[in-house]
Amino acid sequence: MAKIDFGGVVEEVVTAEEFTLEKAKEVLKDETVAILGYGVQGPGQALNLRDNGISVIVGQREGSASWEKAVKDGFVPGETLYPLEEAAKRGTIIQYLVSDAGQVATWPQVKECLSPGDALCFSHGFSVVYKDQTGVIPPEYVDVILVAPKGSGRSVRLNFLEGAGINSSYAVYQDYTGRAEERAIALGIAIGSGYLFPTTFEKEVYSDLVGERGVLMGCLAGVMEAQYEILRKRGHSPSEAFNETVEELTQSLIRLVGENGMDWMFANCSTTAQRGALDWRHKFKAAVAPVFEELYDSVLSGEETRIVLEANSAPDYRQRLDKELAEMRDSEMWRAGAAVRALRPERRKKK
Repeated sequence: MAKIDFGGVVEEVVTAEEFTLEKAKEVLKDETVAILGYGVQGPGQALNLRDNGISVIVGQREGSASWEKAVKDGFVPGETLYPLEEAAKRGTIIQYLVSDAGQVATWPQVKECLSPGDALCFSHGFSVVYKDQTGVIPPEYVDVILVAPKGSGRSVRLNFLEGAGINSSYAVYQDYTGRAEERAIALGIAIGSGYLFPTTFEKEVYSDLVGERGVLMGCLAGVMEAQYEILRKRGHSPSEAFNETVEELTQSLIRLVGENGMDWMFANCSTTAQRGALDWRHKFKAAVAPVFEELYDSVLSGEETRIVLEANSAPDYRQRLDKELAEMRDSEMWRAGAAVRALRPERRKKK
């Protein structure tokens, strides 16, 4: 492992320079990775593994839209594409990538397909950490590992195709074979991770649930809506309000942050923007800190898990979800966004 200084805290991480793809392929040479689920994370991880020369098969409900997608992506029914349980039986590393609610529903069948020495791999600690609610308790005769890309399945694939990686965390929950850590790291390298950092199942799921509900999605959406609505209330046009709230962030500023950090972005903006941002960031931090404390406690207690499982198990979940997303999509702010995106130069050139 390489020792890296993260802002004064030294961490040990695994890079592709020290644990090369060739080494990963050597570790996995006798393994068959079964990707169970071809929805969100499944396609990116399966395609990256296949492109890197790893023996990979896909398990998915036959006849589903995801089954058809796997076929379009080159997986062959009866050869590299099987029903869920058949794939689980054939794999030696079972990458369990169906949804969290789907894992609750399919676990009794999948568990029966595991053989001694197999590795059961997750990309999220949810089911194992909240086993009292999910019922997912791995048998003692398998390795239980985690490789969690820090991005969407789409980003896992796109970054790979662009020659870049996406960072992942990894963890070992149960080491039956004595090779659990080696298998996890090799799998992480083979799916195209930029670097891997160690964690635990508990820390992964706590940080992930807080992040999704917080800065990555929930907080971001809420803050954008608040600013847009205030600007509109004060007489600004939809175009102006959207550009100052979303477009400038996503098309300009966040890219500068990604390149060299927030301080670098501040330094490359006007002095007026710098001063205002530096003054107001403390007020925003003080305002939202109590909300993040409440959020973390809700994750830690299992309340967020209860809400997720209850909602996702409801027979009308898809209809309710579509209604909530339509409400967002049909709001003035995101209708304005659709108009703004259509006016981007690259999109107009395609017309």
